Amino acid sequence: RIAKERWLSWNAGTPWMGNDVLERNLVLVERMGLTRGLPPEVISTMLDYAMSLRMGGAPCVRVLKFLIPATVVPQEAIVRAVAWLCVGKIAISTQVLFLKWVLTFFDMIDSKDHLRSIYGFIFNFVTEEHLCPYICHLLYLLTRKECVRPFRVRKLLDLQAKLGRQPFLLHLLSLYKVFCPELVTTALPSKLRVSGGFKNHVTPWKGVLNAIQKRNTGQVTSDIRLTIGVKDGSNSRKRKCNHLQLPSLNSAVQRNLSSTNSRKVFPLEQLHSFPELLDNLHRIELPSQMGSLLGSSLALCYLDYVQDDSAFLRLNFWLGHALHEEFLFCSREGGSGCSSETLHFLNRLISTQNFLQEGFFSTESFLYKFLNVWDGSLLRPQILGLLSHIPVVPSSCIHQLLFEPLMQLFFSSTLFFKCSVIECLNDMLLKWLTWHSVYSVEDGLDISLNSHTPMNMTLSGFMDSVMELVLFVGRLATVGLQLEGCSSLLLSFVLDFYETVCDMFLKFELPLVVMPPVGVFYPALFATDPVSVDRLCFIMCRYKQNLTAAKFQQQEHVFHISSQTYREFNRYQLLMVSTLWNSRLFQPGMAVEVDHNLLALSKVPEPSASFTLIRHPAFVGYALDFHLKVPFQSIHAIMLLPQANFCQWFDNFFLFCS
Repeated sequence: RIAKERWLSWNAGTPWMGNDVLERNLVLVERMGLTRGLPPEVISTMLDYAMSLRMGGAPCVRVLKFLIPATVVPQEAIVRAVAWLCVGKIAISTQVLFLKWVLTFFDMIDSKDHLRSIYGFIFNFVTEEHLCPYICHLLYLLTRKECVRPFRVRKLLDLQAKLGRQPFLLHLLSLYKVFCPELVTTALPSKLRVSGGFKNHVTPWKGVLNAIQKRNTGQVTSDIRLTIGVKDGSNSRKRKCNHLQLPSLNSAVQRNLSSTNSRKVFPLEQLHSFPELLDNLHRIELPSQMGSLLGSSLALCYLDYVQDDSAFLRLNFWLGHALHEEFLFCSREGGSGCSSETLHFLNRLISTQNFLQEGFFSTESFLYKFLNVWDGSLLRPQILGLLSHIPVVPSSCIHQLLFEPLMQLFFSSTLFFKCSVIECLNDMLLKWLTWHSVYSVEDGLDISLNSHTPMNMTLSGFMDSVMELVLFVGRLATVGLQLEGCSSLLLSFVLDFYETVCDMFLKFELPLVVMPPVGVFYPALFATDPVSVDRLCFIMCRYKQNLTAAKFQQQEHVFHISSQTYREFNRYQLLMVSTLWNSRLFQPGMAVEVDHNLLALSKVPEPSASFTLIRHPAFVGYALDFHLKVPFQSIHAIMLLPQANFCQWFDNFFLFCS
């Protein structure tokens, strides 16, 4: 209070050179600002005096450097400061410093309605070459759909022609394109989604504010780290994984201040229940630190409800910067990729994607690059967990982006990694099929993805992608089973995948049936464990039900399934019946033919019946157990039963073996 009174007592005509009173007042306010922070009314007064140049240019810079808010920043003070910018008397370096100050404390502004009302005044500064990066960043945070105008798009395109394809211009244009795609017709590179368009400038206020907030009450009202975290540690120039820490979900709006605003913004950190969220949906404003939403389920509920494209674009920008700059490139510069902070960040990201039931396109782009340099062991559960959330990839680029790097890792890895990859691809297929059955809107043969998926495709395009994925897993499974000697563990994960594939029509309403390759069918049929044979029988039974239902709809000209699929299923079915029931294995005309002379050399009696239900290697244990429990006389009596009763008994025996 005393500092404010002393400051207000100073008048505009007082010179600052050699003015001891002014110097003492400056020192007093500077000490208070750097130790305890300044209250909102002092921030408003001093910012107005500084930007009006009533003290000259040098004191203005000095005031901005110690203008640290203790609680919030009044938006009216920033509005008046922007008005002083329009006068045109402030030096460019001072204007840059002011814009850095606004961007640093953007989350601490009590409300932003009036700032958006002067959006046009702020936009006019975009033509200043030195101010353009900071103005574009500020506009990026303030832009709403009603702010996008054709003349602004044209001005940005003219600046792009003058300055080149600068990242800050392209990012602002990409946000405009989200709201009004008909106005921004120029092609924007896809890497914009994850590249750093706005630099996180190291400002002198961040560390001071953190210290002040801890010193005052221990309750942090806002974490001003826009994209990165500030940690005490060594001053090494090597990149560290310090930027993967999630910002805290805090709002600068206090209850006593928000009550004076007409809009009455509700602070995010004061949401404690879902009913409270429903009661205040119209009063919540998303923070500039979109990464803080990942730590709150209520904030994610709000994000999913509002369906704000700009919010998802900003969140993907934050994630892209964190994953690329602070994870993808840190290992080659000395960073630690397996730190607890990295594990926590990736686990939180996976949990968020599970909560929203969709992946982020920034993680998708990150994974496409990371798979090319991944050794298959670094953070394996987290990377495969993120990989399973990749949205539908067009069939034209799925080989280059996904299949080729996975194939190289798969064939040169351990059995455990092979099983993990098959499980990951099974989860990916399940998510694709679930999206199709729940979120797709059919219109003839066209379907449109939900609003957060970065592309649209037809139903035939979606089926092509699913077909490519199933065929790719079939090739992986065939070679993998050969390399691992038909391991029962790997075969179990492969059969899990085909349990999903066999029900694509009935369970997920996708008019597509893909049979397993022979490299999967025969190892399962002749497996030495009964579980694999039993699961294969279940899969073939489900294939029959799906093909029967598809054939019925095909007769009604709803869609068409290739006759080659039916012939392949019939060939598999005939082989299974001939092998397990009719003892006709290795007979002429069967899919598996072996020369009689070679069979004679094996000295196996009745080789055609070697894989029936009672002689199959997978069921030998069950047969012996049955023989020990049932006396020989009972078995002889069973064999003398009438044919119908014997068949019924044999069915029960098959169930017992399974």
